[in-house]
Amino acid sequence: MKINWIRTLVLAKGWTFLFILTLLPGTLLFARQKKLTWEEERNSYQFPKWYTAARFGIWVHWGAQTQPASGGGWYARHMYMQDVGTEKWGAKAYSYQVRTYGHPSEKGFKDVIHEWKADHLETDSLLAYFKSIGAKYFVALANHHDHFDNFNSTYHQWNSVNVGPKKDIIGLFKKSAVKYGIPFGVSSHDDRFLSWWLPAFGADTSGPYKGVPYDGRMTKADGKGKWWDGLDPADLYGLPPEKRTPEYLDSVKRNYVKRIEELVTKYDVDMLWFDGYGFPYGNYGKEVCTYFLNYNLQKHGKYTAVIAGKFNNEPSTVKDIERGGATEILPYPWQGTLTFGSWFYKEDEVPRQNARVIIETLTDIISKNGNLLLNVELRPDGTIPADHKRILDSVGAWINTDSIAIYASKPWKIYGDNLGGGATKKNITNADLEAVKKNKSEDFNERTIASPPYSHNEVRFTTRGNALYVFVLNPISGEIEVPSLGTNSPYNKNKIKSIRLLGSKRNISFRQDADKLSFTVPDLNGNSLTKVFEVKGVL
Repeated sequence: MKINWIRTLVLAKGWTFLFILTLLPGTLLFARQKKLTWEEERNSYQFPKWYTAARFGIWVHWGAQTQPASGGGWYARHMYMQDVGTEKWGAKAYSYQVRTYGHPSEKGFKDVIHEWKADHLETDSLLAYFKSIGAKYFVALANHHDHFDNFNSTYHQWNSVNVGPKKDIIGLFKKSAVKYGIPFGVSSHDDRFLSWWLPAFGADTSGPYKGVPYDGRMTKADGKGKWWDGLDPADLYGLPPEKRTPEYLDSVKRNYVKRIEELVTKYDVDMLWFDGYGFPYGNYGKEVCTYFLNYNLQKHGKYTAVIAGKFNNEPSTVKDIERGGATEILPYPWQGTLTFGSWFYKEDEVPRQNARVIIETLTDIISKNGNLLLNVELRPDGTIPADHKRILDSVGAWINTDSIAIYASKPWKIYGDNLGGGATKKNITNADLEAVKKNKSEDFNERTIASPPYSHNEVRFTTRGNALYVFVLNPISGEIEVPSLGTNSPYNKNKIKSIRLLGSKRNISFRQDADKLSFTVPDLNGNSLTKVFEVKGVL
């Protein structure tokens, strides 16, 4: 309901002006509402239902570093390194740069950006497709360690509207997300750019260009008459290290605050995802997060936005686990991220995941109260690689068949049974056996095509309403036994009433005794992807 205030102002000369002030609902509240501190937001914040119910989202980790066909996911850094040391994934970047674009003393990453056109980007088609395969939210990369903004930034000239595609990439994705009713997030990886770009200020240590400085040391004056005339390389790469005064470093951080605050308000984002650990730039990043939640609360009257990252002891943020997953059920929302290769698409890389692995990963994550955010590595032109799309099609078909067990699901008392193939009756919520053996941390404990297959009797659980869902990770036809669903189990005392296979009309035979539930996995007709059974009577 609109509130109309009509006021008449009579001036000395007798002129009468009619002022009509129309206020939308809540406008006065927004103007007058006290801005909360981060600590106050932490105490009042509640995660929005759209996020906790989503369970599956798509991320497009896409930018100018996709333009080179080879050289790994940190191309912009590694193209300046004849020797990448332990960062072996970038070993091809320097030679590819020299061979394709020119020597980095003459043609640097700024010139790679110039080559990136994104000429077949169709955000409507992409968002429609992502929704069709089951994504409940969508995230696009706003900036990476390369310090290049994929949006129409007022505070940074090196952005995708001024350079490269000449498109507001974030704006286009936002418009399409609204069109298809998908919550929209952005990711920012920019806070490490100063150290990440240090190789751009070096020079070859051998060969014909030995000692010739790379283009990180070029100045604005060097661009006169060139395509980048008027742009300052120092705004992209940072000042040379020896010129970085405390005042300069502070100005970089203040500029970061302005850029990200503009990003979250101009595009009214639903999610802000940070790379790295803790708040970006410490208290500067905390200021951004405080601003974002205040903005969101004032605009919507309640919290509808999410902040995600590798935070410790920040209960108003989503815990992010990169290329991995939790080792037990977590009592708060969390998110695992996964990608096919090096985050940015490279033609010479074979995917580490197939449909089977992605489905198993999603299953394991949701059984522990998490969401999976899957990166789709777009080609430089903005299209999905054909081999990746075949995998995504299979994942989408599985999600659509088993959606009732996925969306808005909750974990059960335990996340799984028969861990490692053995009937586990106690300590079942400990880290699964493979994760314990492989890596005791959560980040980078991902499964890949090369991982040993799950045992045929290993299962995961979710619940929704009055149903328990049993996910048989690596099924074969025949009988399977689940000890945790026996009537003497510490987790279940109830008699099971029925079992059905999602996506099938077949009756599933079962028997339950004190020690276990036994039921039949029907013939799979060549489809060995995870099978989901709805069990009634447990809850």
